[in-house]
Amino acid sequence: MTALPVPAPAGFSLAQYLICLKGIIWREGLRFLHQRERFVSALVRPLVWLFIFAAGFRQVLGVSIIPPYETYVLYEVFITPGLMAMIQLFNGMQSSLSMVYDREMGNMRTLLVSPLPRWYLLSSKLVAGTAVSLLQVYAFLAIAWFWEVEPPWIGYLTVLPALVLTGLMLGSLGMLISSVVKQLENFAGIMNFVIFPMFFASSALYPLWRVKEASLALWWVCQLNPFTHAVELIRFALYARFDLLSFAVVAVTLLAFGALAVLGYDPRRGMLARRAAVAA
Repeated sequence: MTALPVPAPAGFSLAQYLICLKGIIWREGLRFLHQRERFVSALVRPLVWLFIFAAGFRQVLGVSIIPPYETYVLYEVFITPGLMAMIQLFNGMQSSLSMVYDREMGNMRTLLVSPLPRWYLLSSKLVAGTAVSLLQVYAFLAIAWFWEVEPPWIGYLTVLPALVLTGLMLGSLGMLISSVVKQLENFAGIMNFVIFPMFFASSALYPLWRVKEASLALWWVCQLNPFTHAVELIRFALYARFDLLSFAVVAVTLLAFGALAVLGYDPRRGMLARRAAVAA
């Protein structure tokens, strides 16, 4: 008797993919609601820079008329896009910190061995983290409005696609770092070597023409820093303008970080790493 061929397992339907995405986003949202101190800390950090640092350096770090501004602006207005990007940067790192924990003993440990494609699971986690960062950024903008940071009303809408793109890029960077870090104890130190150099070596706090006047080498570092282009993309979008160069850099960096993160979470790579650790 001839055995009938076993049919190949069918792929997942669109509804099943959406259920998975909804579950990951819902869990990330519940975690965000239950961890209120995370929301407060995400706002306190940029508000301290806006209320204290900007007020102290308003006269020292004057800003000339540079695109996208059509007139002289307060220093608080200039640093607002950088602080918005800083919220997304810290949120991406915090979300990645949870990935290190979840990968070892949380729900992501179960999801990563599920039949769903690994790239889709990581992308869903990335989308969930970006959605949380959007809530934090718009809450910051609402508070900053009372501090004379008043972009055009249309800017609150035009900045949304820029925030989504920069949030995905910075979140993918954090996910890439989490794929390399094996222990929670090492994550904080690596964060300090990533967050602060990216933030300070950018246009978040001062215009690049001033950096170029002070140090040409530092200016090149700022130009090569993807966080600079994330800040500029947000800055232009907040005033309903489009910066093609920043968009291209952020998009390419997102693809590069995302691809490297997927490779970093490759189970074969992880197994080889564990074997090497045992052999050592």
